Amino acid sequence: MVDIALHARPQPVSAKALAARHALPPRHLEAVLQALVHHGLLKGLRGPHGGYELARERRRISAGDIARAVLGQDRSQDRSQDRSQDRNLEGEGVPGHDIAGLVVAPLVAEAAGAYLAVLDSVTVEDLCGRADAAKVAGPRAGADFTI
Repeated sequence: MVDIALHARPQPVSAKALAARHALPPRHLEAVLQALVHHGLLKGLRGPHGGYELARERRRISAGDIARAVLGQDRSQDRSQDRSQDRNLEGEGVPGHDIAGLVVAPLVAEAAGAYLAVLDSVTVEDLCGRADAAKVAGPRAGADFTI
């Protein structure tokens, strides 16, 4: 998302360029990009000069939004449903059977909440500023260095 925010003007960033710049497998990257499009964080543009650009302003997208889109918002709900179904299987009433569900899961949920709270406090704009300050953004597409 930061790469796209930094490089999507004047043309969208292609998945191929992203994969090459960050040494990522294109097949995996496409799945991530599609999740971001599905959650309204990116816009996918088709055609010979197509690619991806942000769907909202950089300051209106948090790192938490990105994490939720990529990791899936419903995973914790799915796990809790799986655990309730597991309780109905063999082992109900056996001491120690529900340690994971009653002891460990609340801790993991609390940690996940704290993790997302920190990510929610950081925007793509903030990350772009950090990239510029660290001089890792590189020249932007379309930059003119003619003197």
